[in-house]
Amino acid sequence: MKILGIDPGTATVGYGLIEAKKRELIFRECGVIETHKKVPMIERLREIGTDIGALIKEMKPDLCVVEQLFFLKNVTNGITVAQARGVILYEIAKANIPCVEFTPLQMKQLITGHGRAEKKRVGMMITSMLKLDKVPRPDDAADALGLAICGYLASRMRRG
Repeated sequence: MKILGIDPGTATVGYGLIEAKKRELIFRECGVIETHKKVPMIERLREIGTDIGALIKEMKPDLCVVEQLFFLKNVTNGITVAQARGVILYEIAKANIPCVEFTPLQMKQLITGHGRAEKKRVGMMITSMLKLDKVPRPDDAADALGLAICGYLASRMRRG
């Protein structure tokens, strides 16, 4: 089973692909889609949609996992991220791929056992679970891998 995790944003969208074979998690790829702040938002959204669509077509995931929005202070930033998230969800739906969502708190809880874990701890757990030499960079890509792992763990829990 191939699982694509996506950490939405407008300047940077993180993505991470893992594969579950039997009870082993295998790292396949991670990275970011970047858009330039000086480009109009409508163009940035189109670029995000086009790039996510291409990733889905190339990677052929069986499941996508997208971070749910969670914001307390910066509502304006939250709105633009919600727009990017909508474009991402549209591309997933267009490809007819099942999708699950987790908040940052839920992801940290599943990965580390503590919903308020620091990024460093989350990165260390992702590195350990995927048998990597070092913590994936940038943080957006690491978060996307964490989301993909959550998709795997949640699917295992549902199957029993």
